[in-house]
Amino acid sequence: MGDETTARRKDAHLDLCATGDVEPAQNSTLLEHVHLIHCAMPELAADEVDLTTPFLGKSLRAPLLVTGMTGGTERAGVVNRDLALLAERHGLAFGVGSQRAMAEDAARTASYAVRDVAPTVALLGNIGLYQAIGLGVDGVRRLSDAIGADGMALHLNAGQELTQPEGDRDFRGGYRVVEALARAFGERLLVKETGCGIGPDVARRLVELGVRNLDVSGLGGTSWVRVEQLRAVGPQAQVGAEFSGWGIPTAAAIASVRAAVAPEVRLVASGGIRGGLECAKVLALGADLAGMALPLFRAQQQGGLAGAEEALKVILTALRQALVLTGSRSVAELRRRPRVVSGALKDWLAAL
Repeated sequence: MGDETTARRKDAHLDLCATGDVEPAQNSTLLEHVHLIHCAMPELAADEVDLTTPFLGKSLRAPLLVTGMTGGTERAGVVNRDLALLAERHGLAFGVGSQRAMAEDAARTASYAVRDVAPTVALLGNIGLYQAIGLGVDGVRRLSDAIGADGMALHLNAGQELTQPEGDRDFRGGYRVVEALARAFGERLLVKETGCGIGPDVARRLVELGVRNLDVSGLGGTSWVRVEQLRAVGPQAQVGAEFSGWGIPTAAAIASVRAAVAPEVRLVASGGIRGGLECAKVLALGADLAGMALPLFRAQQQGGLAGAEEALKVILTALRQALVLTGSRSVAELRRRPRVVSGALKDWLAAL
């Protein structure tokens, strides 16, 4: 099946994310500094809460994206199919991990193919910015078409690449590729970070080039710099340890980007979102969708599809409860409710 390097790396990533210390304790989303205001008299029933959200031309039953994480091996294929089936059952969006492995070897396409179990899910393909430079627009389109994706995620991961032993070191020419892909994919393109965050300056530039969907993917959850640090040895591992806390915290990224771009630009907030209350907080700060991967992946690894389903039900129940307890019938109403922003988050937002 051709070069095994990428595939071996994907399984190593899964091993580390399943059991390793990939969330450095010092890293914070800063969502602990976002306080939603309790409404003692909400005057609504839980089943009145409307969580429906448009995304990629489809209507989601809840504003949640199971963010792209893996692919390229048999084990990764099982993860993708289980979590895509879960997203299908609950009306969520789902993204596969980087399709670099199938770009290098078409025989690995099956590990990304989920349409037979998730025929109506809002599905995102995924490729790295610097792989996209080599593939060109037509090559990226072929990756999307091969799995029947509704949209394509272009991921930015300079921090990870610099720490990865076999990673990229040349990051020139990225904006040209984004502009070409934005013309080709239009509303179907999403540009995302991978745990270091997108700030307002980069967000504005991306929107100027035609991008209409952004996933800020901030600091506070899985650190892919830490993942690669754990794979590296010698000086590279030491430098990776220094930078495993590098990035813009998720709460600061989503609030500052929301203030910087037009309302019609759809924003996903991922990076350390671990429960329904945190989903509600990022929605209140301006996200259109919350994104998460690790909690559902670990639940799937520990308890299979049933374990992941149980974890998701807790998340969705908590999200709905947060809206009830703020007196909000919808996400739009939640955004209009008062909230308190304190501590380090205030400092970040002042600087950004």
